[in-house]
Amino acid sequence: MKVTIERAELLRSLSHVQSVVERRNTIPILSNVLIEAEDGGHVRMMATDLDLQVVDNLRANRVERAGAITVSAHLLFDIARKLPDGSEVSLDCAENRMEIKAGRSRFKLPTLPRDDFPVIVEGDLPTSFEVPAKTLAELIDRTRFAISTEETRYYLNGIFLHVSDEDGGVLKAAATDGHRLARFTLPRPAGAEGMPDVIVPRKAVAELRKLLEEATEGSVQVDLSPSKIRFTLGGEGGVVLTSKLIDGTFPDYSRVIPTGNDKLLKVDPKSLFAGVDRVATIATEKTRAVKMGLEADKVTLTVTSPDNGNAVEEVSSQYGSDPLEIGFNAGYLKDILAQLGNDTVELHFADAGAPTLIRENEKSAALYVLMPMRV
Repeated sequence: MKVTIERAELLRSLSHVQSVVERRNTIPILSNVLIEAEDGGHVRMMATDLDLQVVDNLRANRVERAGAITVSAHLLFDIARKLPDGSEVSLDCAENRMEIKAGRSRFKLPTLPRDDFPVIVEGDLPTSFEVPAKTLAELIDRTRFAISTEETRYYLNGIFLHVSDEDGGVLKAAATDGHRLARFTLPRPAGAEGMPDVIVPRKAVAELRKLLEEATEGSVQVDLSPSKIRFTLGGEGGVVLTSKLIDGTFPDYSRVIPTGNDKLLKVDPKSLFAGVDRVATIATEKTRAVKMGLEADKVTLTVTSPDNGNAVEEVSSQYGSDPLEIGFNAGYLKDILAQLGNDTVELHFADAGAPTLIRENEKSAALYVLMPMRV
């Protein structure tokens, strides 16, 4: 194989695929990226960790010899990153070596044959629909912070996607770690009817979000079966991310969403975030709790630490119910408030021991539930 590619084009494509590759691998071929060059200037790059696979297509300036080879993904990416802007990069493979030339730079890297490279077999993906790229990015941003990192409850290590017939048909995304829940709802896309419930793993969600940074316009094609999901960005010749799904049952999270919380607090999320952030400065690992004291038209935030003293701040708000004191994990509360862009947020309380419902208003697509802490 011998190809010549613009440095910017090579770097862009490698940035899409190389982050899938784990830094430490017991199987050497999984450290590599597969490069396939065809006559006519079409080059395909692929990387995988056996659960997740990303394929990108790019145009070469010249393909002198068609062929396919695998080479270290991180090394090639680092080399491409350090080459001068605007340079042409020549990749020439012979005798288990890839020679990389650009300007006065020369590199020789070891290669492995393409036949050893594992490819995820997608099988049949019967459900197929399109989602605007912006909507998909928002769906991920509004929910992924609540994905659990606890390996024992592996079925919580992703975003749960499912459809329901309410409100004329909706697609819902949910994530929870047992302490907080995030849910995002959008109108059900055409073709998503009868879609199986699926859990998209955390790593696939992170890689997809990175790819969406560049593809904010247009739509993303989503194809899935009960065991695999494929996202195609940029149509034909774009980037394709394929992932295995988490094989588990997501809990019935709707039971956690409170419906009878009658105490309503309205507050500016930015002011509340800043207040919580300031008082939490003195919090320690043991005392991460912030106490919220609700009274008529003000919230008093208090953090008490046996080692660092205490901090108090008042935030003006709208509240007309009985006074209430409730504690939350400061970090979890900030994570939720950081998602809210409106000037006011609604917090619906029942009592100091019951979950709190947080949303911008009853029409907003995003909804959050936060479990209280004892303080």
